[in-house]
Amino acid sequence: METQTSQKTLIDGSKLMIEALAQAGVDTFVAYPITPSNWMYKYGKERFPQFYAAPDEITTFQWMAGMSAAGRLPATSSAFPGIALMVESINMAYAMELPLVVIITQRLGPSTGSATTGAQGDLALLNGIISGGFPVPVFSPSGFEDIWELSEKAVQTAVKFRTPVFLLTSKEMVMYQKSFDLKNLKPIKKISRPKPDIKGTYLPYKADKTLVPPFIPLGDDNHLVRITASTHDEAANIRKNDPEALANTQRLKDKFMHRIDELSVYDLDHEEGAEKIIVTWGITTDAARDAINLLRSSGNKIDLLIVKSLLPVSPEIYDILDQYQEIIIAEENLNGQFKEILFGVRPVNQVKQVNKMGNMITPDEIVSAVS
Repeated sequence: METQTSQKTLIDGSKLMIEALAQAGVDTFVAYPITPSNWMYKYGKERFPQFYAAPDEITTFQWMAGMSAAGRLPATSSAFPGIALMVESINMAYAMELPLVVIITQRLGPSTGSATTGAQGDLALLNGIISGGFPVPVFSPSGFEDIWELSEKAVQTAVKFRTPVFLLTSKEMVMYQKSFDLKNLKPIKKISRPKPDIKGTYLPYKADKTLVPPFIPLGDDNHLVRITASTHDEAANIRKNDPEALANTQRLKDKFMHRIDELSVYDLDHEEGAEKIIVTWGITTDAARDAINLLRSSGNKIDLLIVKSLLPVSPEIYDILDQYQEIIIAEENLNGQFKEILFGVRPVNQVKQVNKMGNMITPDEIVSAVS
């Protein structure tokens, strides 16, 4: 019997994600409608203080960058074809160090593929989306509670690190409705973009020990604010092969890698004595959880690692995996993209893969790989 405090409702992941972003502080939503992100476009139009229907994906990201530079906190949703058009603008916002959030609803590729078939095929794209191999934060929810909490984490990360952040989800997670108890959701704290108190000349890219420079929006009454996507020094002057400018570029990597513990999110279901572990992320997590239950009921000692912060890869993940004799990585793509990020393309003896395209991985397929 349900308790009196139960708040069960029929809801989809899109509505949860939009609500979480709004409560976390996103105040502007810019988007061009694309399947399977349609519902987020609809809910975003209804929920955010400012909504802009862009004529295309390139315009979407350019508008977002402008909004962020002016002090707003924008978000958008798209799928691979839209992200492909945004790549240059994503790099621009990354170099300018502009906080914003990008939701990707994965679908079957390549190219336009199948808009109504889910997948986990866009991780490799994000692993190299910033020219020069620079890391960008990527979070991937494994269920409705994660959608809620990682949306807040994405906004927090975007502001704290002055960076674009990606939420990598899938068609099944954001479009399908299910009965869900809203009382399971934790309160979300609104994240603001505080304006620093700068005395004297403002250097827009001079960072302190956090490796993140203070932000003052364009159009400020008291300071000259310059923002550029070209290689630049601390004052935002365009420089080439200048030690200060190159150090500033190196900082774009260091601000993540030196503080990676602040980005790391995962769940480890550990059983004493286990020598095997299943590793998964995103939509395949439900199948992996069922597989673990089936295997343990048959007497197998096996662990489950659900990785929620996919990029940059935390050293904690390797510390965990080094403890096992056999690693089974399950993900819904053709080549095993997270496996290749972790171990490269060369086969590794203790690593097995469960890969699939066109439909979701089943618990039995994971169990079979373990057996």
